[in-house]
Amino acid sequence: MMLLELESQTVRAKIAPLPDAFLRRVREEGRDDLGQPVRRLRAKGGEPCRDALRRAKPGEEIILASFSPFTVAGPFHEFGPVYVFANEVPRHEDEELPVGGADDYLREQFVIRAYSKEEDILDAALVQAPAAQAKIDALLGRADVAFLHVRFPTYGCFACRIDR
Repeated sequence: MMLLELESQTVRAKIAPLPDAFLRRVREEGRDDLGQPVRRLRAKGGEPCRDALRRAKPGEEIILASFSPFTVAGPFHEFGPVYVFANEVPRHEDEELPVGGADDYLREQFVIRAYSKEEDILDAALVQAPAAQAKIDALLGRADVAFLHVRFPTYGCFACRIDR
């Protein structure tokens, strides 16, 4: 069996942070965007923690909660699971994000979806890490695209929002 050595690429993008109100609610009140109780867990290692845009290390305290990145009612408004750290951690504030490496938040491939200002989906693509920057630039270059969502390909979970 041959193991592939995954190499990190760097993507430049304006990644929207999770709302502070959501993080306070899940950490302090234990309720998610659907009003359900959150799940508090000990990380096995590798869980993609959305608040810090990094993978959890084994034993770290994390929360699994439903989140909706949408603000407009409509057929594409959905809720999905996200991991966040149980305690406040430094947020990723850099506009550069390493992708493609085995320890990176976004690994070798992911889905990018383009949305209109009405939050209707306009386009989507399964992207390999080396091609991510070109796809992000092409989609944000379209006048009808307001923002992008990045999703993990196997479970379809929300990874992040990229703004213009």
